[in-house]
Amino acid sequence: MPGYERFRLILKLLLAALYMAAGVAHVAWPSPFLTIMPGWVPMPELVIFVTGVCEIAGALGLLRPAIARYAGIGLALYAVAVFPANIKHAMIDMGSGHPTLGLWYHVPRFALQPVLVWAALFASSVIDWPFGKRRDHV
Repeated sequence: MPGYERFRLILKLLLAALYMAAGVAHVAWPSPFLTIMPGWVPMPELVIFVTGVCEIAGALGLLRPAIARYAGIGLALYAVAVFPANIKHAMIDMGSGHPTLGLWYHVPRFALQPVLVWAALFASSVIDWPFGKRRDHV
């Protein structure tokens, strides 16, 4: 197994664990997520429950070779879709006058969002970048 394939497997297992934990948290303890839900989202309780179920399904899907690609695409889209909640969370925290998490938390969180998108796509073999085969130009 080439080194990048081993990395892909490790990343897949880490993402599955991360999304499983996040999904269970969304389903079992929705109240913290309600506070960062943008006001324009209808039926926030239902949305949080459904997103938790989607995270759990995505985590399990990553581990099933027959559907891993679809799970990776779904989790990548999910990481994009929740970005408005991350923005609202930062605005609430930083605008409170007494931030509990501060910029040390929010800035890396924003920076890592595209990494989560890439990780879901790479771990599920949707993309090979940056480890794909190089073509030598003649």
